[in-house]
Amino acid sequence: MIAKRDEEGESLQFPKGFLWGAATSSHQVEGDNFHNDWWQAEQEGKVPFKSGKACNHYELFEEDFALAEKMNHNAHRFSIEWSRIEPEEGTWNMREVHHYRRVLQRLKDKGFKTFVTLHHFTNPLWFVSRGGWENKQAIFYFSRFARFIYEQLGELIDFCITINEPLPYIAMGYREGLWPPFRRSDYISAFKVFNNMVLAHNQASKSIKLFNPKAKIGIAANLIDFQPRHRWNPIDRLISFLTDYFWNRLFLDRITKNTDFIGVNYYFHHHVHTAPFIFGKSHSGHEFSDMGWGIHPEGLYFVLKKACHYGKPLFVTENGIADAKDEKRVNFILGHLRYVYQAIQEGVDVRGYFYWSLMDNFEWADGFWPRFGLLEVDYKTMKRIFRPSSKVFSEICKRNGIPPTLMKI
Repeated sequence: MIAKRDEEGESLQFPKGFLWGAATSSHQVEGDNFHNDWWQAEQEGKVPFKSGKACNHYELFEEDFALAEKMNHNAHRFSIEWSRIEPEEGTWNMREVHHYRRVLQRLKDKGFKTFVTLHHFTNPLWFVSRGGWENKQAIFYFSRFARFIYEQLGELIDFCITINEPLPYIAMGYREGLWPPFRRSDYISAFKVFNNMVLAHNQASKSIKLFNPKAKIGIAANLIDFQPRHRWNPIDRLISFLTDYFWNRLFLDRITKNTDFIGVNYYFHHHVHTAPFIFGKSHSGHEFSDMGWGIHPEGLYFVLKKACHYGKPLFVTENGIADAKDEKRVNFILGHLRYVYQAIQEGVDVRGYFYWSLMDNFEWADGFWPRFGLLEVDYKTMKRIFRPSSKVFSEICKRNGIPPTLMKI
């Protein structure tokens, strides 16, 4: 698949069949889940905000998908909440299975390709009580859940993402101590979780493939563009190489044989250096999101170029900006898509782009104030409102590319 300029010589046309959509995760948009560790942490005051009903997507999913259809999306990524399906160990809640069947069927009725994530940061309480991801049994528990989902819903799933962002999950839960299970600098447990997640992905992939050999199984990896702060400094370059290896490559290296595609979540570009800290952020010359994250579209090009060496199809499964005033989102999307286009032009097999997020949602320990959505959410009424930037993205989706009118922005 090669992207090309159209006959006008101006617009950037993406390959035929390219997928355009947005992403969500269950707890962030559904809320009201009494069986997972994030909900429990909220009730115990271990995180500063409570999700409540979040966006009430659990009840309003049909309305939300209709809005996505109006924005000319042809694919959607969401997660199935493990703790809803298996609220107690080995007990399957068929009412919730039916709910997610309705969700998937509605997407399929609209002609959407479905990307289903099985683990997006939250864990069932029974799973946590047995040691969570530190327990070797986690491999069995998760692969059993993955197999069950495919037995019940597999015919409606086009692409399955086993685990979303394993490295941030480990970093925030076991290094920073800001997310469940709130461990700080617990590197021994972090190593166990890393290894068990690798094995869980591999086993889940094998279990699903036994049931459906044609299933497409992947991962959503948070890939960071690491660059040496001083390119002339060999130590900075070495540290940059090592940081890139341990954050971006090590997990992927161990799952490649059991992976059909790689999802790339891109938000960060960092310069790494020797002093004063080994790992440092670089915002020199960058604009910022509302969360203070530097905006660096070129970094997406670099991580895609590196990820292509695995020889797997790539999807940008998350890329978004917190921008409550909607002043920077258009340029953010256009900037990143230009670099996706450039990567494709150079032979990188990128097959889709999912903006984060379809709507404003519960952003974990940051609560509701970061506004990532193409759709603004009025949390008092749950009304969805098209942001101006959503109309620009809609035009891109409709044309399968960036038209000349947008090239000048």
